[in-house]
Amino acid sequence: MKSSKNSPFNLTTIPKHIAIIMDGNGRWAKRNIFNRFRGHRRGAEVVPRVVTACHELGVKHLTLYSFSEENWSRPKEEVSALMKLLKEFLISQRPLLMERKVRLRAIGNIDKLPPEPLQTLHETMKLTQDHQSMDLVLALSYGGRDEITRAVRQMAKEVLKGNLSPEAIHSETISAFLDTAEIPDPDLLIRTSGEMRTSNFLPWQLVYTELYVTPVLWPEFNTEELHRAIHEFNQRERRFGLTSEQLSTGATP
Repeated sequence: MKSSKNSPFNLTTIPKHIAIIMDGNGRWAKRNIFNRFRGHRRGAEVVPRVVTACHELGVKHLTLYSFSEENWSRPKEEVSALMKLLKEFLISQRPLLMERKVRLRAIGNIDKLPPEPLQTLHETMKLTQDHQSMDLVLALSYGGRDEITRAVRQMAKEVLKGNLSPEAIHSETISAFLDTAEIPDPDLLIRTSGEMRTSNFLPWQLVYTELYVTPVLWPEFNTEELHRAIHEFNQRERRFGLTSEQLSTGATP
């Protein structure tokens, strides 16, 4: 927790897993009279600073909503530019990932990505696969309902093969078939730009996640804003369906 020493915020408890909906690139570009791609590039420049800040605080998992399943419906020129930016980002951030021993992971229907960024993604994940200090999880071509649908299909196949009994399917079973099977649920979700919705992001995993919405646009998000979100997280009482009295006596969900 190196960065917390000089912070005016309460950072006593650091979330193990932070998820971020990085929203507001387009609005930032419009506000500053730039084209949308300039906004996306500026947003990409924020990511390494947030990765570094989370790593220094001791966050173990950082999941970024980078490109949604619905984003494929945007104008072809914008999608093409975003895919080019993704490839550039993956290559440019390799030194940071290697230096900080951060493992890159991806969730979503990534096979829909164009060949070049997909290959670069796989190469970068392979380069960092043995790193253990922190996981950087990129949600790419990701949609929460799509993730659950794919999981249900896979479970159905296992049932047909006789490898899985319908009676044996519980919430833990479903979690094991999701893209996030090896990743704990987020403790804190940060959404920038002030929008009050989760936008099909991790609907299964966010059931007991603390939500923090800031009006700050993603290109203007910084370490201070991250600390402010964690400070707010520290003010919350996470009961997981229990009462405060039960928690005070040591009961667990």
